[in-house]
Amino acid sequence: MALDFVAGCIGGAAGVLVGHPFDTVKVRLQVQNVDKPLYRGTFHCFQSIVRQESMFGLYKGIGSPMMGLTFINAIVFGVQGNTMRLLGQDTPMNQFLAGAAAGAIQCVICCPMELAKTRMQMQGTGEKKSKRKLYKNSLDCLVRIYNKEGVRGINRGMVSTLIRETPGFGVYFLAYDVLTRSLGCEPEDPYMIPKLLFAGGMSGIASWISTYPMDVIKSRLQADGVGGVNQYNGIMDCVRQSWQREGWRVFTRGLTSTLLRAFPVNATTFATVTLFLMYMRRDEEAPKDCEPAPHSLQQQAQPSSL
Repeated sequence: MALDFVAGCIGGAAGVLVGHPFDTVKVRLQVQNVDKPLYRGTFHCFQSIVRQESMFGLYKGIGSPMMGLTFINAIVFGVQGNTMRLLGQDTPMNQFLAGAAAGAIQCVICCPMELAKTRMQMQGTGEKKSKRKLYKNSLDCLVRIYNKEGVRGINRGMVSTLIRETPGFGVYFLAYDVLTRSLGCEPEDPYMIPKLLFAGGMSGIASWISTYPMDVIKSRLQADGVGGVNQYNGIMDCVRQSWQREGWRVFTRGLTSTLLRAFPVNATTFATVTLFLMYMRRDEEAPKDCEPAPHSLQQQAQPSSL
């Protein structure tokens, strides 16, 4: 149980450093004003941030995920692993259910963390040196929101986060399970690490595609009120206004940067977690005299068995 949590922490920290710049691009594209757009697309947004705000602009709000994602991944992999052990059988359906359970539980940390990250990423848009910083850092952001709006304020977007994360993590672990089984990721395979990276990266892409429209809504709700005016009354109002003003394409805004980020982040996370658990548990998973080796190797390849 403890190894699942430790592995999640290590994998989460590795993933944050790899993918944060494209996350900033994603959020900027998702919430920009359609009447006065600042960015024409993913690469224009990336270039504009670097030119106007320097490379550090791409790392705005990184403090929040650095603090939160290690705990989130610890919760996700810990809950998923223990749920699989409770369910008993390592089947694709159980992988989905265990992943969904992990996704739902981690929302308690994920929602406030992403709120702070979104607010920090929106701060000082287009300015190399912000003339007036509303928030000093991610923690200060959450404290100020709490002082002004209470618990409800720091949990803004909780329902949309829950709707996104529950099926999203189910698809995440299901896709990884199916791919690792199909690719035959066995410990003695010389191509095991590339296979794990591929399976992890594609699992992340599948997860994001399955729930991306809700991510757009979540980002808009959490960025709402930054300028002092609240535009949306809730999820359905946000969906309605976004659809009426921008059409169906609004729900794919920022998808390119998300997918560019999803592959390396999740490839790094899953490969790190899997290799760590395989290394730490290699003695436990070694075949005994009465156990056939192929069964043990097949179990090693699966994240739940690790």
